Order: sequence, then structure tokens, then C-alpha cells
Amino acid sequence: MHFMFQPALDILCTVVRSTGAPLSSDHVTIAFPAVAQCTLRSDDNAVMQSGGECLRAYVSVGLDQIKTWHDGAGNNGISYITKSISKLLNPQTSEFTAAFIGRLVAILISKVGIGLGDDLSAILKAVLSKMQQAETLSVVQSLVMVFAHLMHSQLNAVLDFLYQVPGPTGNTALEFVLTEWAARQHNFYGAYECKVSITALSELLKHFINTNDSRLDGIVVKGDEIFKHEGIRTRSKAAISPVEWTVIPIQVKIYKILVNELSNVMEANISRQASAGGEDIEEEDGWDEDEDDDDDDDNINDNDLANQLAGFVPTSSFLGYDFGDADVDDDDEDDPDALQDPVFQIDIQAHLTEFLQQLSHHPSHVVFASHLNNIEKHILSTIGISVQ
Repeated sequence: MHFMFQPALDILCTVVRSTGAPLSSDHVTIAFPAVAQCTLRSDDNAVMQSGGECLRAYVSVGLDQIKTWHDGAGNNGISYITKSISKLLNPQTSEFTAAFIGRLVAILISKVGIGLGDDLSAILKAVLSKMQQAETLSVVQSLVMVFAHLMHSQLNAVLDFLYQVPGPTGNTALEFVLTEWAARQHNFYGAYECKVSITALSELLKHFINTNDSRLDGIVVKGDEIFKHEGIRTRSKAAISPVEWTVIPIQVKIYKILVNELSNVMEANISRQASAGGEDIEEEDGWDEDEDDDDDDDNINDNDLANQLAGFVPTSSFLGYDFGDADVDDDDEDDPDALQDPVFQIDIQAHLTEFLQQLSHHPSHVVFASHLNNIEKHILSTIGISVQ
């Protein structure tokens, strides 16, 4: 019988979405509590994931009805949802129960806000606990998205919360979240999620530049790899001398992330436009076997080298990443909640171009520019920003 739960939840989720508001009495008084109980009592990852997505549909479509419904003990629908979220975020359950939790928590907070009371703090602490356990990219991304969404609507409040809560290593939870976020951003996937994440980071950086927020002071993260001229790097050499990285302030890391994300988006847009125009990029940019390229190989200029390296490991190369994929664009997003979010309508290339151009005129830009590598300087030059 249990094997029927997941498909039943998926079907009900579709029905709730397609029915729209107001939901029928049976949807609220019978189906909704059944979904919540199924999610709360199950120990099957797939069932809990589908249960969470179905509850998100109820929050999206019929929140007011869920708030007014009460069970026999006087508990309303919101309490059932917060209990279900706590179950999905329980560190003792598999990390995969939280694979889709980000959107559920984000829409609940956006629609209910301070109405959650103490439950809001409990949910965010549970998100942090789950992040400490999570290793899978999709799960970490889902959890990071909770804080990314909050930075769009309640930046100071979420910074206060994270700064006051201790992290797993004794430092603040703010340092823990930003370090994890910065380390994994280049692997994040999904057009909508990447827009939410990148715009949140730009909001955070703008906040720091405008306020010099001391809560970010002292947070340092891995920067660029330090290359040593030691010939071919063999396994034995790697064992003796592991890869070394620069260490940079988190504000600088965010800046570098934005620059590199601009490069990825520009690359994707060029490819998409070329495909739409019917151009054969491989023929245009490929090698001509009949032409002697020896001289060209010996005289590659800096810009050509930068172009080649900039595209060497774009985020679009990682499995599951579709934000920079020329074959996937905003039209492929079908999640109703994402489609209704104003962030989804943002043109990331235009957003980042304007943001970086404005920042280049700020006195603090000289500090950021001092940490740029040649590839990043070249990227900025394409939008009219000259860095020596």
C-alpha cells in the first residue's frame, strides 16, 4: 500500500495547482490533513519529498483557507506545515528529504512572515543543522536558497539571525553559510535558482559597500589556485605538495563570483543567439586543417588566451546545470511559484553589467580590482571596465 503514496501525492499536487483558489472544502478538510499526516508519518524519502511539494502547492494556492482550517485539537494548517518542515529537516533523516525544501520554506516565509512567530527561528535553525549534514549538491543548494530568498526581502534580519547563531566550528552561522555558498555557487543549477542566488549575492555585496557592515569582517574563503612553475604535476608531486589557494575576504569572493557568472551568462546568450540564427559555431570557430597555425600558436595574445581560459570550465559544464545551457532558457521553467516571482523576470546579464559598472566607479573598487586575475580583468573589459 505504501508504494501508492508517492504517486497519489504527486497527482494531488497537480490537482491543487490546476484547480486554483478557492479550493473545495474536501481539498482543505480531508485532503490537506491527509497529506500532512502522510508526510509526518512516513520514513520513505520519496514520499516525504512529494508530501513537501504537495504542501507547497497548498501554501501557494490556498494559504488563507489553510490558515483558517483547524483540526479537532485546535491546530491550524500552518502548524501542520511547520511540523512537516521540521520532519523534512530533521538531521536524523536522510539528507535527501530536504532536496526540495528550499522552495517550500521560502514561499511559507514570504507569505506568512512574522506570522510564523517562534517557528520561523526554529525553521531557520533546522535549515542550518541540515546544511551541516548535507553533502549532495542539490540538497545544499535547496538549503542555501532559503537564505538567498530571505536576502531579497529581509536582508538585515537574516544577517542578524545568522550572526547571532553559532556555527558548527565555533564561528558564526553567517560565516558557515557564506563559506558554503561561495564554495558551491559555481555548481548551482536551475535558471530560477541561479537568478535567486546571484541577485541575492549582489544585494549582499551592495549592502556591504553601502554600509561597511562589520558582521562580514574576518570572514575569509578560498580564492584562486596558486600555480607553481614546477613542470608536469604528477600524483607523487600532488601528494607531496597539495594544491594551494589564495585566501580572500568574502566580499571579494562574492565580487569574483559575480564577474565569472557574467561571463557564463554572456557565453550562454551568445550561443543561444547563434543557434537561433542558424549559425554553425563549430565551423566558424574551428581549426582549418589546410592552414598553417604554427605562427598563430606561438603568438597568442593575452585576449585570445583569456577567451580560451574563460570558457575552460564554465558553470555550464557541470552535470545538471542549465542556467548557462544554450538549449535551456527561462521558457523551460514550469514551476508556478518561480514564474510568479519578480526575480524570475530579471535579465541577469543586464543586471550584472549594470551592477559591476556602477561598482567600478565606487572608491572601494580598487580593493576588489586588486584581487582580479587576468581572465576576470578581460571579462570586465568586455563591458567597458578597465582594470590595470
